[in-house]
Amino acid sequence: MARKLLPESPITAGKFHRANKTTPSVFSNLRNGSGLLTYQISFFVRSAIMNSNSITNDLTANPRLLFATAENGKENAKSCGVWSFFSSPQLENPYEKSSSTLVAAAEFHVKFSPDNLRINHYYDLKYFSIGYASGLIYLYGNRGQARPVICNPITGRYAILPDRYTYRKAYSFFGFDPIDKQYKVLSMVYRPSGPGDSKILTFGAGDMMTWRKINCLLRHDVKSEGVCINGVLYYLGDTSDWGHVNDGHDVTSDYVIVCFDVRSETFTFIDVERFCRLINYKGKLAVIYWEDDVDIYELYYEEGIDVDKYMEDNVDADAINELRLWILEDVEKQEWSKYAYTWSDDKFFHRLVSIGGVTASGEIVFSIRKYTPTQPFYVFYFNPERNTLQRVEIQGFGEGFKKTCSVCTFANHVEDLNVNDLEQLKSVHPPLESD
Repeated sequence: MARKLLPESPITAGKFHRANKTTPSVFSNLRNGSGLLTYQISFFVRSAIMNSNSITNDLTANPRLLFATAENGKENAKSCGVWSFFSSPQLENPYEKSSSTLVAAAEFHVKFSPDNLRINHYYDLKYFSIGYASGLIYLYGNRGQARPVICNPITGRYAILPDRYTYRKAYSFFGFDPIDKQYKVLSMVYRPSGPGDSKILTFGAGDMMTWRKINCLLRHDVKSEGVCINGVLYYLGDTSDWGHVNDGHDVTSDYVIVCFDVRSETFTFIDVERFCRLINYKGKLAVIYWEDDVDIYELYYEEGIDVDKYMEDNVDADAINELRLWILEDVEKQEWSKYAYTWSDDKFFHRLVSIGGVTASGEIVFSIRKYTPTQPFYVFYFNPERNTLQRVEIQGFGEGFKKTCSVCTFANHVEDLNVNDLEQLKSVHPPLESD
């Protein structure tokens, strides 16, 4: 179980402690493209609307954990790039249970491979993108499979988006604007010095659903998947290779958090000193990182190391997990809360898990990245306020898979029936035959 060890950040059960505002932070200025210390005031407008929208944010509608499982394989195999969607009950306050390991059943929904696109899963962000927003899933394979897809993971209804040709693979992100209730896809060009442009697409625009050019003034490489919070899409960027062209901007660190306002289609940036992962913590932007974290994408790009193999080869069975959590408490005043946690668990290895999100009650959900038929599949709920870790075994994948498959996990899945764009999902995916 989790336990409190680090004296640098005292934690009292059930209570947060705000970091000293004068303490040097890994974050500094929040900047827009011209270097001004500003932020979109519409963020607060969106927050008020989201809090008053009983349909979009009704977490009492039994939010579930959503599992997207990918069967990778050779191009001529029937299982190549086939996705299956499952869900299970999302446990609120799971640490109050008495059992050291709980069990939850996974419910199968649909097996999915639209028009034989064969979208294989890769941990390399250049070749694969997946995003979740307001009940829908976005998938985009490599250049040879370059037809982005948006689907309802429960019903299997889907839409194939217009072709997005890039000289090299473009990173892409999925966001939702809660005011106009629109989904948008942001495609950032790989290596911004090369040919091609970054583009944006509004889903559900009918005949006008085309890729439009969008300009980001701060050049950067992409270093994370995206997370959309109250209409702002966030991801981690790296400007270290672009100092010679970013001279006109107040760049004080290599890493930046890119903030893209989905409605206004504008960029702002937050400096951050190190590699980290972004999460939605109770409606606030937060970052987490492990004390021994490394920039896995830098390893791949600079040294040619296979990310997946590196993670599996560097598992320490006796390791103590040292987690750092930073929460943006006030956007305008740039106030952050800093927390540190340490725990050990004989089934939890942080190099083998992904972050599924955060529940409404504040548990951070970690999920094993791969399902192996001969081994149990675990989801872990970590509660920062109580500093506790609850292990939950998910059962029900086994009948569908004979080989190891990748698993992407998303917390708080609730289908939003108040979104007009759902009408665009006109195709019903037929059942797939098994190999």
